Amino acid sequence: MALADTERAVPGCGDSGSPFSEIIELNVGGQVYVTRHTTLIAVPDSLLWTMFNKKCPKELARDSKGRFFLDRDGFLFRYILDYLRDLNLVLPDYFPEKSRLQREADFFQLRDLAKQLSPRVSKDNSISEEIGHSDTEEGAQQCGPSGGGGAETLRVMSFGGATTRTPSLDSRKSGYITIGYRGSYTIGRDIQTDAKFRRVARITVCGKTALAKEVFGDTLNESRDPDRPPERYTSRYYLKYNFLEQAFDKLTEVGFHMVACSSTGTCAYTSNDPNEDKIWTSYTEYVFCRD
Repeated sequence: MALADTERAVPGCGDSGSPFSEIIELNVGGQVYVTRHTTLIAVPDSLLWTMFNKKCPKELARDSKGRFFLDRDGFLFRYILDYLRDLNLVLPDYFPEKSRLQREADFFQLRDLAKQLSPRVSKDNSISEEIGHSDTEEGAQQCGPSGGGGAETLRVMSFGGATTRTPSLDSRKSGYITIGYRGSYTIGRDIQTDAKFRRVARITVCGKTALAKEVFGDTLNESRDPDRPPERYTSRYYLKYNFLEQAFDKLTEVGFHMVACSSTGTCAYTSNDPNEDKIWTSYTEYVFCRD
């Protein structure tokens, strides 16, 4: 059906009109997007403009359901598509993947977008980052202390040409992150034998969205809870790996420390047959804090 819909009313490349239908279905790295053909060709000479303006549908790669396939980062493509809709870049207040998004912009040959995402070098050769015309411009610089003590980090924000200074995000990044996982294990009839633990299927992340993205970056799977503002809380994120130690290392690297943990266990399966093993399930949570 998707293949038929994509090519509906497009008899061939020799027609005077576009060989593509008005609505285009895309599979970008496993993420499905539906958009207008005019959106994809909004920027002349870009890669998408070339694909959907100069080529025939039969020349482009498809997935098993007939959607046009692009082997790129499916999560970051949402920002590429947003930019193509009105040629305006809007990113969340805390966005740790600007360098990766710049790489995607370079790949899709969106020169203006890549330029907005590129780090800016100031007069003192320090690198600052500017998000774009529609977002705030953040640059870190040091301000001397007024009366002893350490230097205070400020960020510079530009609104319509006026520059104001507010405390750095670092002063607001304290908070809690809870790591949870559900596991299972089998205890044999001989209690002297070792318990047989099964693989941890998924590690969940609970806490403020901005903190979770800061710590785990692109290893955080946001597909279950997309478009959540950084100041909101979520309990629906999970990690793309299943090693607790790896999650703990990432938390430690950015200044978090464990303050509490809890675990519960229940017998999920038992039999009256004394020769059968008992299967137990457990749920464990670790609470990390950064002051």
